[in-house]
Amino acid sequence: MTDEAIGARIEELRAQVRYHDERYHGEDAPEIPDADYDRLVRSLRELEAAHPELAVDDSPLADVGAAPSSTFAPVTHVLPMMSLDNAFDRSELEAWALRVVGGLDLAPEVPEPAEIEELARATDGDEPVEVPGIDIGAIDVGYTCELKIDGVACSLRYEDGRLVQAATRGNGRVGEDITANVRGIDVIPDELTGAAPAVVEVRGEIYLPVSTFEALNEAQEAAGLARYANPRNTAAGSLRQKDPAITASRGLAFWSYQLGVVDGGPALEGHADALDWIASLGLPVNTERRRVGTLEEVVAFANHWLEHRHDLDYEIDGAVIKVDRLARQEALGATAKAPRWAMAYKFPPEERTTKLLEIQVSIGRTGKATPFAVLEPVFVGGSTVQVATLHNDDQVQLKDVRPGDTVIVRKAGDVIPEVLGPVLSERPKRLRRWKFPERCPTCDHTLVRPEGEAHIFCVNPVCPAQRQGRIEHFASRGAMDIEGMGESRVALFIEHGFIDDAGDIYDIPWDDVAELDGFGQTSIDNLKAAIDASKDRPLASLLVGLGIRHLGPAGAEDLSTAFGHIDAIMAATVEQMAAVDGVGPTIAASVHDYFATPEAAALVEKFRAAGVNLVGPEVSDVPKVLDGLTVVVTGTLGNYSRDGAADAIKSRGGKNPGSVSKKTTALVVGAEPGASKLTKAQDLGVPILDEAGFEELLATGRLPGAADDTDDTDDADDGSDGERDTAGPEAASEPAGDG
Repeated sequence: MTDEAIGARIEELRAQVRYHDERYHGEDAPEIPDADYDRLVRSLRELEAAHPELAVDDSPLADVGAAPSSTFAPVTHVLPMMSLDNAFDRSELEAWALRVVGGLDLAPEVPEPAEIEELARATDGDEPVEVPGIDIGAIDVGYTCELKIDGVACSLRYEDGRLVQAATRGNGRVGEDITANVRGIDVIPDELTGAAPAVVEVRGEIYLPVSTFEALNEAQEAAGLARYANPRNTAAGSLRQKDPAITASRGLAFWSYQLGVVDGGPALEGHADALDWIASLGLPVNTERRRVGTLEEVVAFANHWLEHRHDLDYEIDGAVIKVDRLARQEALGATAKAPRWAMAYKFPPEERTTKLLEIQVSIGRTGKATPFAVLEPVFVGGSTVQVATLHNDDQVQLKDVRPGDTVIVRKAGDVIPEVLGPVLSERPKRLRRWKFPERCPTCDHTLVRPEGEAHIFCVNPVCPAQRQGRIEHFASRGAMDIEGMGESRVALFIEHGFIDDAGDIYDIPWDDVAELDGFGQTSIDNLKAAIDASKDRPLASLLVGLGIRHLGPAGAEDLSTAFGHIDAIMAATVEQMAAVDGVGPTIAASVHDYFATPEAAALVEKFRAAGVNLVGPEVSDVPKVLDGLTVVVTGTLGNYSRDGAADAIKSRGGKNPGSVSKKTTALVVGAEPGASKLTKAQDLGVPILDEAGFEELLATGRLPGAADDTDDTDDADDGSDGERDTAGPEAASEPAGDG
């Protein structure tokens, strides 16, 4: 590039960064995901570093957040709320650690910062930075590791133990007064407990729990409104409402992550000590934090939470690593924007932008027509995504995504990728709105939207797409679990006339299959074995596999237990089925109508002829000592499989849901438990049992150590919800915020 072209590119990047800073921090309406913004910032930083002659004083790289809006009164921070520098891979994290070690003189002959940057750029991102004579991963610096909560930075000021002010970060020096709104957040106390000092300022992250976010989106869809994009944006919009009652209704939560100004507090040696003290004052501090010695331990912490990030009921986008000792923080100091003693180690992004090539419609096993996006391939959420759901026609129209748009795609863990919306600033001119097709793309039958329904259906009972979907569902893991009978094989067997419905799976002409390309004797034997094994699956799994509308796993299990045989279910009246606990009239009517069809009767006869299990579980004569109790299990137990533990609870009359709530009697914890269940149980005061305690509960129906009249724990208090992180010393140096 010529000097002129380089200058033009730098100015273009500066303008883009300023624009997106304002959209994100100033308007709570970001147009692009964090990962795309980070790429812009990195490109600008590299160009400015390579061309110092083009440096300017007002580069957006020196900015923190954005100027406060006029909606709220301004608040000047006594100590600036700084941002954090980011590391996106192992080499960048090690480069930061080398700078820390050099700044603290903890190792001989540490390269200069500029040389460290060169070494990091020359190193593969997943590899350690090689410096002769220095094993950076083994040097005991003393770090505190915390989760990087994806929320909104906030400062809380308490005087004589009472909350007097809450403020956003703003531009780092001046924020917005949101005290009235913050008072509506249940987990933030109006008064501190313990020995509160004359003044204490606590910084933290306001966030929206994932479960609350999902409930809000369900309500949005039910009301015919557009879904919220993600928990962070929803939290930001909820926090900055003019009406505090709206904020209070949204279910926001808070994690404390550092101290700001303190007058009269105790002498503290380290950041971890500061967090413990904050917790002693009654403020929520995240329990998933760890004080470690070396960078290897830091990486282990980060890798663990990268793998388990979706076990939590709040979103994280990385780990925050801080030098723990406050004296060392002061020695390292800070740049104009961020402390040198802290680093945000970012996880791979779960939101990215890409091109929407076209919108197509798929037909499911029930005939539901679902629009989906065909995308220019993009790596997001740990895998390459080429298709993503658009939910239904209403959501397509509300989001106004059009083929040719640049769109934001989100993929979190095992969740189906979703198109969140378009980047309107990049929309080409004269793009036409997409219109839902009038006819089924598979059978050309007219598509119908029933009155009061959000979805459109193909009502042709012999639609090939529905037939294939029904067979795939029957063979899926949640139903008959026939490994190897996936989408491509189902389609192939239908195409060659080997199967026409789920019952035909048990009568496949294997000699004909052997003639097909790709089917050797080993693959045939494996598939036959999987099909034979499915014959012994529980009756509830068979009922789920039939794909009866409204009937899920719990209802299927209730019916199979209550009636004991599929013939008895088929012969039952709606009233008889509705009387079963956990079923009700809607499920009962749907099951009755399904089995009233000749197609269902013929299918059951195929199963009978093939020797598929049609019998429900034997009614246990075990005393119902857990009647009315709810027991949740997490982790691995020594004497019980997951299904075995569930059966032990249910056979004694208890309930075994998948999540902890105020109605949970006890949480049984085995090896490697789910962090979210354990944390929620601790917050709600739910009793926690080990395996020995679990066995005592199964034998007696009483919690270990309880009196004979022990009841459940429905009166457990709803505890505090949260904690978080970023950077933070005591008042000795400028605190940092989440970058």
